[in-house]
Amino acid sequence: MIEVGQAAPDFTLRAHNGESVTLSQYKGDKNVVLSFHLFSFTGG
Repeated sequence: MIEVGQAAPDFTLRAHNGESVTLSQYKGDKNVVLSFHLFSFTGG
């Protein structure tokens, strides 16, 4: 479990355009917001 103030672990996810995006590629350059929409586009 990550505690408040700890750095996020590095991870890679697929972007909306199908390209892979890795958290560490933005370190020191940009702020990152990660948003999950569990039931988007599922009809449920």
